[in-house]
Amino acid sequence: MNSKGHQLGVRCGVRLMTAVVLSAWLVGCGAPGPLMPDQQPVGDSGNRPPPAPEAVRVSRGDTLYSIAFRYGLDWRDVAGWNGIAAPYTIHVDDWIRLQPQPDMRPAVVAATPSPPVAGRSAGSAPAPGSQAPAETASRPDSEPDTDQSGAASANAPEDPGTSGADAGEQAPPEPEPAVREPPRTRPDASVEPPSGPTRSVAGVTWRWPTRGRITRRFDAGASRKGILIAGELGQQVRSAARGEVVYSGNGLIGYGELIIIKHSDRMLSAYAHNRERLVAEGERVASGQLIARMGSNERDETVLHFEIRQDGKPSDPVNYLPRR
Repeated sequence: MNSKGHQLGVRCGVRLMTAVVLSAWLVGCGAPGPLMPDQQPVGDSGNRPPPAPEAVRVSRGDTLYSIAFRYGLDWRDVAGWNGIAAPYTIHVDDWIRLQPQPDMRPAVVAATPSPPVAGRSAGSAPAPGSQAPAETASRPDSEPDTDQSGAASANAPEDPGTSGADAGEQAPPEPEPAVREPPRTRPDASVEPPSGPTRSVAGVTWRWPTRGRITRRFDAGASRKGILIAGELGQQVRSAARGEVVYSGNGLIGYGELIIIKHSDRMLSAYAHNRERLVAEGERVASGQLIARMGSNERDETVLHFEIRQDGKPSDPVNYLPRR
């Protein structure tokens, strides 16, 4: 009797231990651990991007397009909110508004223009948290208000400690443009006869930017803003359509060496994780022109991260590129 009881106790203990181990294994399978930094999708944090702040300060190397791209905004909206006109030049330490703000200033009814307002550079937004100033309020920078008449805009801004008579002699130095590198052309960036199929979508004729298979597809729900095309280190990267280079730099976190090309007012394409950029801001490029050499991402994968944005929003590049 004692022997049978002992055997029964052993069997119960074994079954209990098996159940505990099996439960722990099932819990581990059903609850994957958090993504490590090198597992995050390329070009973003793997989460929904935070809402754009009220305004950002321009850093060296920024362009209007790169700022809009960073926050998923349409560059035309950003230009409109800040009163920035073509060629859309911005300057270091300008404040760029990233949200629409109602004009709180009263309408100008007098035919005589008001005197210039000290402190605001054309196209710059007030510092975050500030209210839209009235006509007589000072602005944070150093140029006259651009929505005054031409006569007022042409005058040099007055320094608070000087009279209007000698204000012209106290004019501040020209603001420093944010773009760092002048346009340049390298021998290996010359136009070569494009080859391969094309496809016309949204008023743009598209072609594949490089050869290789897609190793990660677009997924808006997972914040995968583009596709990954695998290739070889140094492989040619070409413009997917003709257009103008509006950003060439490495100031956007998660994109490495990045090129952004504007194809129309609505359409942009982006080429990330290049080993070498072969074009600079302001250059016009042809469809199929060599613009970069393929590099590696944070996972040491040799890939091109390619995006197409329509009206500032990421779109699936496969819906624009020709079938292959």
